[in-house]
Amino acid sequence: MKSPVFIAILILATQIVSAQNGPLIEKNNQKGKLYVYWGWNRGWYTTSDISFGGPDYDFNLNKVVAKDRQTPFSLNAYLNPTLITIPQYNFRVGYFISKNYDISFGVDHMKYVVQSEQTVQISGYISSTETEYDGEYDNDDIIIEEGFLNFEHTDGLNYLNVEIRRFDNIFDFNKVKINLTEGFGLGALLPKTNSTLLNNERHDDFHLAGYGISAVVAINISFYEIFFIQSELKGGYINMPDIRTTMDKADRASQSFLFSQLNIVFGVSVKLGKKATS
Repeated sequence: MKSPVFIAILILATQIVSAQNGPLIEKNNQKGKLYVYWGWNRGWYTTSDISFGGPDYDFNLNKVVAKDRQTPFSLNAYLNPTLITIPQYNFRVGYFISKNYDISFGVDHMKYVVQSEQTVQISGYISSTETEYDGEYDNDDIIIEEGFLNFEHTDGLNYLNVEIRRFDNIFDFNKVKINLTEGFGLGALLPKTNSTLLNNERHDDFHLAGYGISAVVAINISFYEIFFIQSELKGGYINMPDIRTTMDKADRASQSFLFSQLNIVFGVSVKLGKKATS
């Protein structure tokens, strides 16, 4: 967790410097620029209460721990076009509607894996499943293990979102510029949930499950005002009241949690139409 803290401190410092470099903002007009980027993320999640409901059960698991799942690094895994969507990735395309503001659409492809062999508290009931888990529960301990529950959004926890960001130049070295960008977004969650619950058949399909809201701050380094590399610290809230868990459409789960991401992305930016004036 040291890297996100370091970046947050760096961003705070650049905001102070930005206040002392106002004239640079005026001469770096972004209006009319289109940009696109691709990169990768590391994610963290708060614990979550997960509720499961169906014809034969209705129970809640308290403070469930989940982590992301990093794809081991290799040039083939991360740069092969046929495998590019397997790692946790970030894609975004945006357009500057004014000299400092852009609107964009993006996909944050995260992975969310409930950790097996953890002990949590369960409340509710399970009946007629012909498993050892049939019974009534009142804050009893239960182990998340094979046979009871496997639960992960690994292809993935897909956050499709629209953002509005502000973009300011803070240092200008002619062909190399250092910029600060920050903004807010909202969107929908389209997870592909890999779930095996009790004695049900494994389920693994895309399903529109809920919504999210988020905020982001980033340091952008651009070269020749065309190519850029960007480091982002992003966080937000996810609420999914309608998660598919089995092949039976009557079976559902719901959960909400906070998330954070540390993203490294690479992109290009081009000016469309006539050159904008300050």
